[in-house]
Amino acid sequence: MPSYTAINLAHKYSLFSEQWTPKVVAQMNDYQFKVVKIEGDFVWHSHADTDETFIVLDGALRIDFRDGAVQIGAGEMFVVPKGVEHKPYAEGEVKLLLVEPCGVLNTGDQGGERTMLNDVWI
Repeated sequence: MPSYTAINLAHKYSLFSEQWTPKVVAQMNDYQFKVVKIEGDFVWHSHADTDETFIVLDGALRIDFRDGAVQIGAGEMFVVPKGVEHKPYAEGEVKLLLVEPCGVLNTGDQGGERTMLNDVWI
């Protein structure tokens, strides 16, 4: 029997404090919805095989590109096209909802110490 329970994003964010560690809250077909808290600078990276959607729920996010940047505020979203190198930055804490295919690593092709476990549900 299916569960008809809404996902409360504020509650999900209250369950963790660490930053740059995406947590899966839902899956639709082959796509996952991930909540994450970020602050500071991330690493330059790209995703060769997929676009990546950033939806800002709280705070202000800047995504740097090699040839410019985009500012995204609460209630706004931006889709980074596949293969485009980018680097998220948040001066203060930002709460994001990421939408991306299952199996996508947060550091894309870059790897390294900022790479988090994938497919962690909360």
